[in-house]
Amino acid sequence: MEVSNITTATTFVLLGLSNNPQFQALLFVLFLVIYLLTLSGNLLMVVVISTDSHLYTPMYFFLKHLSLLDAFYSSLIVPKLLENLLSKWKTISFNVCFTQIALVLFTGASEACLLSVMAYDRFQAVCHPLMYVMVMNKRVCAGLVMACWVVGIGTSVINTFFLAQQHFCGPNIIRSFSCELPSVLYLACSDPYASVAAIVASMVILGLCTLGPLLSSYSRIIVTALRINSATGRSKIFSTCSSHFIVITIFFGSGFIRYLTPASGSVLEQVISVQYSVVTPLLNPLIYSLKNKEVKAALRRMLVRKSQLTF
Repeated sequence: MEVSNITTATTFVLLGLSNNPQFQALLFVLFLVIYLLTLSGNLLMVVVISTDSHLYTPMYFFLKHLSLLDAFYSSLIVPKLLENLLSKWKTISFNVCFTQIALVLFTGASEACLLSVMAYDRFQAVCHPLMYVMVMNKRVCAGLVMACWVVGIGTSVINTFFLAQQHFCGPNIIRSFSCELPSVLYLACSDPYASVAAIVASMVILGLCTLGPLLSSYSRIIVTALRINSATGRSKIFSTCSSHFIVITIFFGSGFIRYLTPASGSVLEQVISVQYSVVTPLLNPLIYSLKNKEVKAALRRMLVRKSQLTF
């Protein structure tokens, strides 16, 4: 396909991850498996947490919303990626592309806030266990989740608005597998100053509002863990914190690098995009939920109920 001659003002062209047909087929199978695992894992967590009364706690309330965001986030990116891997014409309309950007920004910003809220929840549970139930009541939990959604909507609306003011005169070739704000902004023919300023301001504000409380919460959890006499208790807390930090590092690190560095279409840039848009939604249910003993017990109870209904 000759993409260099496409200068239409109504579509973008997604170059994708590879032009090699054999490699494309391999990538299709790989990402299809990842997507099915991501979708089934996250939706399973939503069902289990929603139907098991033993999991009606603040931690699992937040985990349910995290799973919903991850399932939605993955569904914004991977289906179009799979379609492009099999399609000869890798075009996407301006409207669909801008909608994808807006929804990705909303989901990413909301998840960043939610991860910070979850860290604060763990801080209250570990450091102030006697006050935990009173502090993290239903009203507070609902308000924190709503605040995450509001931040996500605000981030999405502001950045998409400034991007929509840009003029695109071609060539409209996106050197990526999805519509991402930096890659699309790179193609603008008009002055991108306002949009770049909005991106930087959003990332700085989002970073201060999420990474600050997140790092503070986990550092105080670690300090509290060091004071515990029980080696088993310390080991459990450190094991949980280390696994959470893996997800947080991948999500925040790759996200900030991707949005605060100029778009180039390099292999490293593609890897970073895959990390936060494909890998992280798969890891979250594995690290935050499915390795948890309470979740495993809830899964067994659900399977027992299903088997009883069957017979």
